[in-house]
Amino acid sequence: MTESLSSTMPAARPGDSAGPGAPGGPDGDRPPPARLAYDRHTWKEIAHLLANLPVALVGFVYVVTVVALGVGLTVTVVGMPLLAAGLLGARVLGRLERGRARALLGVRVDEPSRLPRRGGGFFGRLWSALKDPVGWRTLLYGFVRLPWGVVTFAVTLASLLVLWPVLPFIARGLAHADRAMVRGLLCPSDELERRIAELESDRGLVVDTAAADLRRIERDLHDGAQARLVNLAMGLGLAKEKLLEGQADDQVAAMVEEAHGEVKLALQELRDLARGIHPAVLTDRGLDAALSSVASRCTVPVRVDVDLTERPAPAIEGIAYFTVSELLQNISKHSGARSAAVEVWRTDERLLIQVWDDGHGGARLDGGTGMKGLADRLGAVDGLFVVDSPEGGPTTVTAELPWRERTDPPATP
Repeated sequence: MTESLSSTMPAARPGDSAGPGAPGGPDGDRPPPARLAYDRHTWKEIAHLLANLPVALVGFVYVVTVVALGVGLTVTVVGMPLLAAGLLGARVLGRLERGRARALLGVRVDEPSRLPRRGGGFFGRLWSALKDPVGWRTLLYGFVRLPWGVVTFAVTLASLLVLWPVLPFIARGLAHADRAMVRGLLCPSDELERRIAELESDRGLVVDTAAADLRRIERDLHDGAQARLVNLAMGLGLAKEKLLEGQADDQVAAMVEEAHGEVKLALQELRDLARGIHPAVLTDRGLDAALSSVASRCTVPVRVDVDLTERPAPAIEGIAYFTVSELLQNISKHSGARSAAVEVWRTDERLLIQVWDDGHGGARLDGGTGMKGLADRLGAVDGLFVVDSPEGGPTTVTAELPWRERTDPPATP
């Protein structure tokens, strides 16, 4: 279809792998099976277990100090701020512990999202810190680690001196308990926490995309319609001077004819630019008419089938329109197809788009012609983008967007 279409599946996420045990995969933090031989994994686990006691002592002292002072001073004005500061400091300890577990135990745990820093003033930030589940679970982790640190230190040291032949198995069992604690108490709080991190990333993507669109519009206006209007003004000015001098000859007529042509070209460029921002037919008549208009400009015969009983929200409708428009442009330029089809329908709370062509295939996301940005734009609104494009074709692109109800403004009298 086009160089810029993605590969047959969405881009691999960090953490996907080719198989079990591969770094970053589902089992990427699982060491090889324990055995009698001492390898680097075993020595890392032994080092982690021996370090548990001093680390647990520091953590326990911190937890007791924070809780005792914070709770004990709640009757004063400094109690709550002190407790909030302690919870923020607990986040730092949790980050250090995740780093230690990652380095010595191979446990990969996502970092929790940051606390919101804007809005609410001092008391809003104070309340946000006091109800932070990440900080409270880190304090719980530091509290329960002291007895566990004593046990692991004593058992590991004794096994290293007396039971060294079976120490790898003992270390592996104790290390698995440590891994469970890290995953259970130091991971992001829940799915909502992960979702917040995703939305923060998507928000940055949307801002960057909007800025790029504004730069494109400014460039198109400066290099296209504005330049033609400048030429038009100059031509009309010269023609006006000649008319004032009484020179109504063929040269003046040619200058007026040229200016007329410039006006028509400028108007066409402005129409194209307006269509690129948001076409009037989409606003007035919806996706069916707008996509049919786009398909009529494609160099390949396109069948359009829009099965919608109602219109989605304008933002979703606009993204769907520009997705299909970009795909049809790629079909015209790169696919070598003889026919294509566009289908749009609704399933539950999702808007589905499928664009098919019988071209030579081989489409991929890293082709460098803009489809990576299109996939990112869909992802920023909880959409999906999947391409099935084997070499030799055909190519099928499926896009999925969340359905949001349309709320038209009330008509003004």
